[in-house]
Amino acid sequence: MRRKSIQVRDAMQKGYRYELSEPAGKHFDPRFKPELTPKQMLALGVFGGVYMRDCVKEFPKDWFAKARFQEKGTYVHDPRRNFFGVNASQPLSLWRKKGWIYKDDPRGWFQWYCRYYLGRRCSDDERQIKRWIAIRRHIAQLKMHCRKGDFSCRPKQRQALLHWAYDSRKF
Repeated sequence: MRRKSIQVRDAMQKGYRYELSEPAGKHFDPRFKPELTPKQMLALGVFGGVYMRDCVKEFPKDWFAKARFQEKGTYVHDPRRNFFGVNASQPLSLWRKKGWIYKDDPRGWFQWYCRYYLGRRCSDDERQIKRWIAIRRHIAQLKMHCRKGDFSCRPKQRQALLHWAYDSRKF
């Protein structure tokens, strides 16, 4: 694969550039097996419909064709845009305070995942993959406490799993 360079220019980053060293959707770390692609996550409804709306030029246009975004000019998180209709997000300010934000991905894990999916590899990959693995514990809780397909059981936990590319609709 010939390396491709992506120049980022959005509300949170100007002048940031990264290289794609792998084909899109291929050659993931063997421990990292997300069940949903970024395109699928956006179409299902994640992050209240406000996350990454100004990043559409960075990523493939088709990722956003069915994204459940808020109306233009609206910047308030709307849980009804989420698949499970609940708010399962913490504010970005809390993520910053806890040190969960990598300098090159100021929006957090999902931005990292979108760029990783495209083919970027970076020094934060190991940390983010470990964080993704740690979220699995919520799947066991759903299986223990909920009947399969009962979306009214633990909807916040189900939505949070969607935010981490786990398909919680199947539990």
